Amino acid sequence: MARVYATAAQYEDYTGVTPAPVDIETRLRRASAFLDAQVLRLCAYAVDDGGLPSDPVVAQAFTDAVCAQAEWGVDVGDVTGAAAVGWGDVEIGSVRLRRSVTATSGDQSPGRQIAPAVWDALRSPDLTPDLFVLGAVAT
Repeated sequence: MARVYATAAQYEDYTGVTPAPVDIETRLRRASAFLDAQVLRLCAYAVDDGGLPSDPVVAQAFTDAVCAQAEWGVDVGDVTGAAAVGWGDVEIGSVRLRRSVTATSGDQSPGRQIAPAVWDALRSPDLTPDLFVLGAVAT
């Protein structure tokens, strides 16, 4: 089962936006899965039986990181990467944009980028090396 590191109430506290978007539970689930795949699987931290961080400081950092990623998705309007796929030429007035459709994947879209505030949460000075190591890879 997928781990979800934040709730709608925590999102509202983090962003100050009340009410949260109607699809916030889906966005938080997707943001949690995205950060698990892109960042958290490469880190070292203690977990409970459910795979969630067992230390409250680490758990709060994960909550903040997921809320930041979900907020980023709300701000850019694309969490799947689909908005960055499929256009070759676009003209708006005198502005013309061109790119190869075959060389484009959704991975380059803003919605598939790690939000800058995620790094702020995961580089907090409260996350001492005995609690959390960012980018640790072990065999």
